[in-house]
Amino acid sequence: MTSEFVHLHNHSDYSLLDGAQRIDQMINTIDDLNMDSVALTEHGNMFSTIPYYKEAKKAGIKPIIGCEVYVATGSRFDKKQLPGGGWGNNHLVLLAKNYQGYKNLMKLVTAGYLEGFYYRPRIDIDLLKEFNEGLICLSGCLKGELPEKMLKGDFEGAKKTAIMYSQIFNERYYLEIQNHGIPEEEANIANMKKLSSELGLPLVCTNDAHYARQNHWEAHDIHICLGTGKERSDQNRLRYATPEFYFKSEDQMFKLFKEFPGAIENSRKIADSINLELPIGESHLPKFPIPESALTSDPNKYLQALTQAGAESHYGEISPNIQKRIDHELSVIKNMGFAGYFLITADFVKYAKQSKIPVGPGRGSAAGSIVSYSLGITDIDPLKHNLLFERFLNPERISMPDIDIDFCIERRGEVIDYIKEQYGENSVTQIITFGKMKAKQVVRDVGRVMGYSFNEVDKIAKAIPNELNITLDKALEKSSDLSNMAENDYKELIQHSKVLEGMNRHASIHAAGVVIAPGELTDYVPLYKSSTNDITSQYDMKGLEDLGLLKMDFLGLRNLTVIDKTVKLINKNYKNIKIQDVPLNDQKIYKLFAKGHTIGVFQFESSGMREFLKKLKPTVIEDLIAMNALYRPGPMQNIDDFIARKHGLETIRYPHPLLEPILNETYGIIVYQEQVMQIANEIAGFTLSEADIMRRAMGKKIKSLMKDLSIKFIKGAEKKGISKSKAEQIFSLIEKFAQYGFNKSHSTAYAYVAYQTAWLKVYYPAEFMSANLTSEMSTTDRVVILINECKKMGIEVKSPDINISFEDFKPINQNSISYGLNAIKNVGSKALEAIINERVDKGSYKSIFDICSRVDQQKVNKRVLESLVVSGSLDSLEGNRAQNFDAIDRAIKYGQAMQHEKNRDQVDLFSSSESQGQIIKVPVLENLHEWSEEESLSKEMDVLGLYVSGHPLLEHADDLEEFTSISFDESQELSKNDLITVGGMITKIVKRFDKRNREMAFFDLDCLGGRAEIVSFSDCFTSFGNLIKEGNVVFVKGKPSETSDFSDLKILSDEIIHVDNVRDRLSQYLNIKLPPQTTSPDSVDDLMNLAQMNKGNCRLLFHLPNSGSPKPLRVLAHNIKVSTNSIFIKKLRSKYGKDNVWIE
Repeated sequence: MTSEFVHLHNHSDYSLLDGAQRIDQMINTIDDLNMDSVALTEHGNMFSTIPYYKEAKKAGIKPIIGCEVYVATGSRFDKKQLPGGGWGNNHLVLLAKNYQGYKNLMKLVTAGYLEGFYYRPRIDIDLLKEFNEGLICLSGCLKGELPEKMLKGDFEGAKKTAIMYSQIFNERYYLEIQNHGIPEEEANIANMKKLSSELGLPLVCTNDAHYARQNHWEAHDIHICLGTGKERSDQNRLRYATPEFYFKSEDQMFKLFKEFPGAIENSRKIADSINLELPIGESHLPKFPIPESALTSDPNKYLQALTQAGAESHYGEISPNIQKRIDHELSVIKNMGFAGYFLITADFVKYAKQSKIPVGPGRGSAAGSIVSYSLGITDIDPLKHNLLFERFLNPERISMPDIDIDFCIERRGEVIDYIKEQYGENSVTQIITFGKMKAKQVVRDVGRVMGYSFNEVDKIAKAIPNELNITLDKALEKSSDLSNMAENDYKELIQHSKVLEGMNRHASIHAAGVVIAPGELTDYVPLYKSSTNDITSQYDMKGLEDLGLLKMDFLGLRNLTVIDKTVKLINKNYKNIKIQDVPLNDQKIYKLFAKGHTIGVFQFESSGMREFLKKLKPTVIEDLIAMNALYRPGPMQNIDDFIARKHGLETIRYPHPLLEPILNETYGIIVYQEQVMQIANEIAGFTLSEADIMRRAMGKKIKSLMKDLSIKFIKGAEKKGISKSKAEQIFSLIEKFAQYGFNKSHSTAYAYVAYQTAWLKVYYPAEFMSANLTSEMSTTDRVVILINECKKMGIEVKSPDINISFEDFKPINQNSISYGLNAIKNVGSKALEAIINERVDKGSYKSIFDICSRVDQQKVNKRVLESLVVSGSLDSLEGNRAQNFDAIDRAIKYGQAMQHEKNRDQVDLFSSSESQGQIIKVPVLENLHEWSEEESLSKEMDVLGLYVSGHPLLEHADDLEEFTSISFDESQELSKNDLITVGGMITKIVKRFDKRNREMAFFDLDCLGGRAEIVSFSDCFTSFGNLIKEGNVVFVKGKPSETSDFSDLKILSDEIIHVDNVRDRLSQYLNIKLPPQTTSPDSVDDLMNLAQMNKGNCRLLFHLPNSGSPKPLRVLAHNIKVSTNSIFIKKLRSKYGKDNVWIE
């Protein structure tokens, strides 16, 4: 149905924190209104263009691409406020009539950000004169230049402006009228009517829709407050005058503009005049600059030559099998037109390696290509690991190849700079991404705007379960607390939050994405400049892919940085090693995996993974590859079956003998996507390309395609003599596993990195842990985990020391590491550079006054000194922490005076005695007591994020030692049936809901000897959840998990006891073993007198010498119960020996 009215001026949530409707909401609303076309005109940007265009096309609605631009009142280069106030811009609506108009709109919007930005992305008249072809122009809302001038009484000025625009946009300029019930709009309609009559310019009506439904106006109002940083109650804030900025129906628009039927008709006329198709699905690869020294200018021949040379380097003699694979891949690449892609990728990877920038061995399906391997793009031999090229590049599924590359996280930027240099600054940029308002974020945002206190909003947000991508609707189903709040005091907050949930909140830079165009970027995509002057595309990764532009992920992988730093430390201290050459059959390395000692080891760190490793006990690289693939979302039963079959505890069965060669390495279980493809190829005769299409259809559950593939699979199997029922069984099996199967190429590449990190941990532990700590020093939680791991490994991480430590963590020897000063909060690298360089050049520091007299105080300021003092970095100098902290201001003044004298060259050893009397005296530290241990540790925690010089748990040391029933050392053996008690401080609480929607919790317990991970299931949580609070010191009673050991203790809790109650709760018997010399009547009387003075609720049990028997005689005192307070226990142990007094 063709609608007589078309909405031409509208905004989505890509008009950030202004438009309050998602693209899908907007299109659904237009569809519900039976309209066949709609425009989208974001404020100053084109962020929404591709998703909007695709969504509209899918719904059968004609998309009109436009933008509400900001036009500078003068030149876009004038960036100052107007004399009367204001930001110096007016609104104007531009609509792309055709592809040339679309290209010009991209140029204009780009210039708005890159050249004219001043509070808003502004263009100017000069740009409009240059880039107007193919654009339709509407005069804009009340903030347009015409309405503004006419409302100020400058009708003649408005007339001149209208004439100018009508000349720029010849027969494409319309006077825009709106009616939201605002008095100024009514005056503007009259003015526009007059202007139209005098100049013969056509009118068009719009409604400037910012939200889909009228009842969303309050949510939009809150959205505006978020954008302006105001509370809703603020009387001076920006607000929309009426709740009328929604998508009105044709009837409503006819009623509003019944006096102007031409304005309605012109909306339809404009829509009909627009003819724009975006080149979705085309390919736009940049041309690779083949060097003049090459014997060919043909990219396919050049690629073939490079591949052949690389293959010979890897394999030596090329066997027919290898050559066949090379020829097949090159043929596919040539037919798909992707030779340039491979040459570009190989070139920048080669640059990185030559520049000694660490590059990963491979990532994703690209590791399945022998061409990638031969070119040096990957380091994984696909033939050795039976990896499939068709999983990477399928000639029957034409799409741009996707080669993602991992680089050292610290030097990734150098590779991007090389790309810009190679292809031109104007052809390369990073990619935009949009942060969305997820459940917790939207509740916090809306609550703040509505004036709720932080504590109230925090309470609501914390009631939302910590689950990936959880929505408010799902959270309301799962959390009874949230549901109660939503039905009572916070009903309105939750309602508004649900409207705004999922909308775009801000733009930022994609962590890895880079786009390369075959020419000027702005011929293909508009550009954006952030508030930090970073330039990105305005289209996100998916939009660029849809347009066929070359986009690549240059990922910064921290573990490559760790490997690089470790190898450099090893090469400096020992010998040169090449990590790529370490043998993959070293059983010491697999023993590390089998014990689950994999903290710091890439991809194998999580507690769940460590538990499975202990069960699996891997012995070959294939086990690591499989484990990497298995430990993904999917049936965990697969992992247990895999482990049982590896160890012969379960029979390996194959549904058909033809599957044995395919599934042999994974013990008959389908683990990899490549196996699904191989099965379809072997059983049903599918080509590997067809098999890849089937795999994708199964993974995405495309039912229509699945039905056809099922028929084809069964017929193909029957041709090979396999019965229909067996074929159906096999198809059903692979359909089930295809949903969870993982990419073997990716898993293989990452298993290599994991093995390399484990190798370094085994053979060079101090260097490896130093590098790991350095790479994580900005993340306190990780530093804590790694330092705890060092303790388990017998490596001491020394307290920070200004005379020993460097910026990074560094190994002192194989058993100790110096603390990295850059891990201290508020101490930047510039300050540390100054401090360390001075120390290296001129020797150690003696006092805080010595430091201030020697270093640049612009870099080493008061805040830096405070952090150094409280972190303990000056503990080796004169004075205690309290004295040095007190002396900071005096030290700064002394240092300034000393440096001033040095600069003036007034301190002279050979000057007269009179002038020497002017020499500045070194201040003296005040006579102050050291801070209490509690205060000292608290301040230390503030700047380090952990306790280094002590621990607040020491206050409870007696209780912890008394009632903790295990030790954290290698001699401790645990079974899953042991009932154990462990005491410590609660940290890192994560609350979840079980399958029956009951609340449970996971938390860490910091103990004096180590750390335990606690699981509190719903029954325990219901009884003791009130004790699970950050910082609480508690005792946990429970059983260890199946694979717990001293280094990786995981307890399934039955009971949680606060430290204040532990003696009363756990003290049942006070045991005293009496040596023979203490059993005289007088000694027994002394003991009973002592017991009478310490009465309590604990039974007293004597262990007396028993002549003729090695076992003592146990005698229970029936006439007295005693206390177990620590003073009484200490007296007893002093009298009878520590080992002879214990509590049960």
